[in-house]
Amino acid sequence: MSIRSRLLPLLLLLLPLALPATRLTAAPAPTPTLEQRVAYSEAERSNSDPAPTGIAPSASPSHTAWMMVSAALVLFMTLPGLVLFYGGLVRQKNVLSMAALCLGITALVGVIWWAFGYSLVFGKSFAASDAGPLANALSPYLGGTEFLFLRDVGSAPNTDYAFWIPQNVFCIFELTFAIITPVLIFGASAERMKFTSVILFAFLWFLIVYIPLTHMVWGATGLLNGVWNPKAAIPAIDFAGGMVVEMACGWSALVLCLILGRRNGFGREPMMPHSMVLASVGTGILWVGWYGFNAGSALAADGIAANAFLTTTLAGATASLVWPLVEFLQRGKPSVLGFCSGAVAGLVGITPACGFVDAGGAVIVGAVAGLVSFIACTTIKRAFRYDDTLDVFGVHGVSGTVGLILTGILATAAANPNLLGAPAAANGLKAALEGHALWLVQLKAIGVTLLLVLPASLLIAVVVRLLVGLRPGGEIESQGLDIHDHGEEGYTLNG
Repeated sequence: MSIRSRLLPLLLLLLPLALPATRLTAAPAPTPTLEQRVAYSEAERSNSDPAPTGIAPSASPSHTAWMMVSAALVLFMTLPGLVLFYGGLVRQKNVLSMAALCLGITALVGVIWWAFGYSLVFGKSFAASDAGPLANALSPYLGGTEFLFLRDVGSAPNTDYAFWIPQNVFCIFELTFAIITPVLIFGASAERMKFTSVILFAFLWFLIVYIPLTHMVWGATGLLNGVWNPKAAIPAIDFAGGMVVEMACGWSALVLCLILGRRNGFGREPMMPHSMVLASVGTGILWVGWYGFNAGSALAADGIAANAFLTTTLAGATASLVWPLVEFLQRGKPSVLGFCSGAVAGLVGITPACGFVDAGGAVIVGAVAGLVSFIACTTIKRAFRYDDTLDVFGVHGVSGTVGLILTGILATAAANPNLLGAPAAANGLKAALEGHALWLVQLKAIGVTLLLVLPASLLIAVVVRLLVGLRPGGEIESQGLDIHDHGEEGYTLNG
């Protein structure tokens, strides 16, 4: 028998094994047509869903570049913006304590965000049909576990939030908000709270307050996410953090300063800012950084971002005019501190509204925010004699709350068509906007925020006081926190 005749049966046996492999070979993806490519480019330009084009979404260089800059700007608000702003407003012996809490909380929150913070805020696995009844019940308040340790958070977009930017860039952008929010609280407790107590309070507060509140407002399955969650029970709107950042930090700051009590010598000795120059530079950095904060919250370089850029500028400028103007009318002198405080109050007030109102609405928000925060930081503070060291409640708590209410009154679909989108139609936001009842929805959301923030902050303050104490003691406070907590001085003159 020849070799050929011997191999023929073997080849016939092997032939069927080769055929399935041939059948399983994937056919090459069809090349998109010209019409598909044009529609895809138009979707990218308009920051809209590319799904109808049949082409999978991928990161857009222009949108991604803007979001990377925005993330850097928001982090710049904390480091060095708040280091300079808060550092300049305290007395010289406590300037480093402000720098330390900014740096310490930045590091702490960064690690928490990597481990589980991002997943619990922006995940959605708890809402899955197979997640179980307990997880489903939690889904309006917490996200999920699919992104723990930033698993699968890569360069592909997470289309639950943004079609055209990588999820890792979105993650970092939202991290910068998570960093600055707890930092802001401790302006109210400045000069009298131990560093260890600050870090423990920040850790517990981030877990109990920030994570659930942020998911409720911005999470894909959030209770209060009126713009993007068609099942939102309270279809509120908060473009850049009126509830998540301003109300949360401001009202928590009020609770904390009441639990702490007044500084030694409060009302009996002068406690003036040690450097208005530093505070002024810090204010400028905060204002510039706020463009990343507000315009960046559009999550794209589009028309909504441009409108937020404009409204942020107008509200900050208006409030920065109103506050010192009232000072001039009352005292005959406008103060630099008044210009700085007014600017921040206006920027706070416009934060929830910036992507939903027009230019005229921004001026109204700025004027009201500047006036009400001035009253809160002077008349109300004197009447109740609470020691909110750097007026965190008077500026962030008050203007943030007022800004949310004004957002419900002044919001217009001309500024943001998403107010009339399919999710808004399904959850009642569109009907509330068209029926001029959105401000009532905003009041409900404010109530939910306060129901979480106030008791949680009180509980955390009590727990921290029991575990490690809150204040360092009268003699140490007189010496200053820089030497006691950090063994350093902010200013050392040699020679």
